[in-house]
Amino acid sequence: MHKYHIWTIGCQMNKAESGRLASLFEKDGLQSTDRAEEADVIVLNTCVVRKHAEDRVTNKLHSLKSMKKSNPNLKLAVTGCWVDSNIDQLKKNHPYIDHFFRAGECPPWQEPDEWRQALPNNPQVTTYVPIIQGCNNFCAYCVVPYRRGREKSRPLSEIFCEVRELVRRGTREVTLLGQNVDSYGYDLPDKPELAGLLTELNTIDGLWRIRFLTNHPKDMSGRLIDTIARLDKVCPAINIPAQAGSNEILQLMRRGYTIEQYRRLITEIRDKIPGVALSNDVIVGFPSETEAQFQETVSLLTDLKFDTVHIAAYSPRPGTIAAREYPDDVPAAEKKRRLQALEKLQEDIAAEINACLLGQAIEVLVEVKEKGKWYGRTRTDKIVFFSSDNDWLGKLAILEIERTSPWSLQGKLRQ
Repeated sequence: MHKYHIWTIGCQMNKAESGRLASLFEKDGLQSTDRAEEADVIVLNTCVVRKHAEDRVTNKLHSLKSMKKSNPNLKLAVTGCWVDSNIDQLKKNHPYIDHFFRAGECPPWQEPDEWRQALPNNPQVTTYVPIIQGCNNFCAYCVVPYRRGREKSRPLSEIFCEVRELVRRGTREVTLLGQNVDSYGYDLPDKPELAGLLTELNTIDGLWRIRFLTNHPKDMSGRLIDTIARLDKVCPAINIPAQAGSNEILQLMRRGYTIEQYRRLITEIRDKIPGVALSNDVIVGFPSETEAQFQETVSLLTDLKFDTVHIAAYSPRPGTIAAREYPDDVPAAEKKRRLQALEKLQEDIAAEINACLLGQAIEVLVEVKEKGKWYGRTRTDKIVFFSSDNDWLGKLAILEIERTSPWSLQGKLRQ
């Protein structure tokens, strides 16, 4: 039997698209393998949001070149955000690659209808569902609009049918994906909006939980917040990236809001959705960021106390506004210092938040068994481990929290 191997890095959207590719390969009779050297077909699903990711892609391409040389029948394809619009130039630079196709697009060997309808036969308990591709915001640091294009929403009816079928096949939780989910539906004739989509999906029997990523502070509406508060299946866990705590840096980033507006948004969310868990994304060392401006980010995290913060050091991305117009003038050592300072701050905050859960009984949707322990998440997206000899896959467990840490919880089944 022929085998395929898919190497994926980057965002949840890449993971969702790799899952779609896998289902197409299996429909054609191929078998998955974790060992690239065993595969007859290899696909790289790539990321260039950070330089570190791009370097990993470059190294992987070098290894594929030698594999192709020793096995000329090996079929190679590259997709994801590393693939830009100049496919012809990529083919000239990498003639050993058989196919290039842009992130989110149909593979050249498939029919578009097959690509849109591809679903795993045995989906995971929790499944990613893309609802909108691309982004219209053009934040100064971000390469995504140049690689995934402008916003394009999927029809609500198509998403509804896909989620309903995933549930029929065993999925119990879906995470709706978009570079900016708050823009969902505005490009469609009937403009359903994310709030309308959530309301429709909430009616699907057998679907227990709904999540969504990622929000943009300038686009998150009061109607959406009210909808999250109202719908029982929508989890009270929201990712709302600030990116910086300084108005001057936010303006250079072209984020479209002030830090005062951001703080008011967080207050509104917490007022309307009691117990909500909030996560944040932050970039340190953006061009011209001073120590005083960095301290404004420190103050933001200290004051608002997020459950999770994803922190990255700025790296210029070719073609972006920041790379064209701003010198990368914050030294690498200073970026590292700022990143580590925020990581330590957030570790302490997360430890404090999670410690409040000690002794509580919490519902967990069990996703997988790992190293002899079951693993799942609370509705507020906390990772919980517990032990049991019984089969808990895809079930809801009530766990009493026995130990906490900044990153996960340990529980025992409540008798």
